[in-house]
Amino acid sequence: MARKWRVGVASILVALMGAAFSRVPGSAQESNPPPGPDRYTVIAVEYNAFEWYMVKWKNQAVVCSVIIDHEGTPLPWEVYRDCGESVYDTWITQKPCYSNKTYTCEGYYTFLIDSWPAEKEIAMQLAPASAWISLEDCEPVYSSGTHICESSPVLVISGREPLPNESIIRIEGTYDGQPFDCNGTDTCKFQIVETGDEGVTVEFWSYSSYGDSSLVYSARVRAQLADEGDPDQLYWYVDVLSSQWLGEVLAACSDSWGAFPPVGGAPEWLSTPRQSEELSSDIPYTYLATNLILQGAVDASMCPDSGIGAGNVVNQCGLDQARPAVNEWQDRFDRLILTTAEETGVPARLLKNLFARESQFWPGIFQSVADIGLGQLTENGADTTLFWNRSFYDQFCPLILEEGACNEGYMHLDEEQQSFLRHALVGSVDATCEECPLGLDLTQADFSVGVFAHTMVANCEQAGQVVRNYTGNPPGEAASYEDLWKFTLVNYNAGGGCLTEALTLVVENGLEITWENVSPFLTGACSPAVDYVNDISR
Repeated sequence: MARKWRVGVASILVALMGAAFSRVPGSAQESNPPPGPDRYTVIAVEYNAFEWYMVKWKNQAVVCSVIIDHEGTPLPWEVYRDCGESVYDTWITQKPCYSNKTYTCEGYYTFLIDSWPAEKEIAMQLAPASAWISLEDCEPVYSSGTHICESSPVLVISGREPLPNESIIRIEGTYDGQPFDCNGTDTCKFQIVETGDEGVTVEFWSYSSYGDSSLVYSARVRAQLADEGDPDQLYWYVDVLSSQWLGEVLAACSDSWGAFPPVGGAPEWLSTPRQSEELSSDIPYTYLATNLILQGAVDASMCPDSGIGAGNVVNQCGLDQARPAVNEWQDRFDRLILTTAEETGVPARLLKNLFARESQFWPGIFQSVADIGLGQLTENGADTTLFWNRSFYDQFCPLILEEGACNEGYMHLDEEQQSFLRHALVGSVDATCEECPLGLDLTQADFSVGVFAHTMVANCEQAGQVVRNYTGNPPGEAASYEDLWKFTLVNYNAGGGCLTEALTLVVENGLEITWENVSPFLTGACSPAVDYVNDISR
């Protein structure tokens, strides 16, 4: 009956909402709020039922019966349910009975009396319908969410129905406050017009033949016409920010920030090229050269002191001898960096610059035992990753802790579990291996590239929250896309405390939230973050 009722309501809604959608947003009538997902099924499950008596010690009188669906003694809530509050209060607080004369003991004991096979019905929630947003016939730029469209851009909203024998029957929503309606179809397409720099809001949802709808989703869409002076060479830059984006991975955190990249694409240091060869570099890294010589990958025996001077620092002769190996080594992670960027949305050039600054691509222990791997992860950094990147935590935690311990999230673990998880994460990026060639486990080093990308996502989420806390606005309204990434690097390098202190002073002085205004307030122990950010964003 419940199923028929839902279908009936959906039919009435479809009848009321009127005509099919035209190509001009706003032609539909005002739509009612969708009902949202409302689908379940009932399944029969076989189990063994167990009956326990609650018995008084003094006179062996049975005071109640507890029926449970699992092995072992009844749980406290089951006793409360079947025996009532008075019996429960006595039983849960009574002292154990150690006397051979049990009739002298106070309270009750439980006794298994019977068991039998049984069956029960369980309500199970079914996968809901969904709706997704994309663009038609547009090419992505720098994998940053920006697209080039050679003609007027067409926004596409498509519904998906995961249940067999059901289908999407309608797409609805609003574009910049104006309703649209595509009846009798699972796809809605319409041309969009030029917007302001801040873009416009799109809300959208789908209706299913099941009788319910998807959730209401939202997106920010920005369309800018690029006029180079030739009317035959007009094209559009289009950006879409939405959790329901159906296309290449958006730049990490751009959706949660609500921050568009600059029109035409992100600056080069925040870009991802199409080919890994475009990440190639040939910088004469001295720390990398030192390690290649010390590990025997480079023969510098013809140099003074075999290429290594005082303090284990490579001399000029050693650097010259190591130069070909240094050039080759600094590019060995490029293909993996590109793949990781495409999967996570963290810009590839940002990752490469980060590894260059932190470790010069030597994935062991750099300055101290507390700084590990290509990106020099610390325990504090691991804490940030596990707290602020929930999707990564959900994948990593079950690999380390016992099943079920991870379900409530990192903050709900006890201190010992959190410490154990942090140590495991830091250890996962440490490629040091005494028995391995060059003293490195390069398989472990390759694995760590993804860990550092997810760590960067955690830091951009935390940096965005800091901006939100101290401005009262969404991060993308308070600061530019590029500056939010610079604040992320401050968070990664110096910690959220340094970023918080600097933003507090900027707000107190009535200044705009820009890197130029924030960086002068990074002082004292926080001051090295300025050079760090400027170096990586070069």
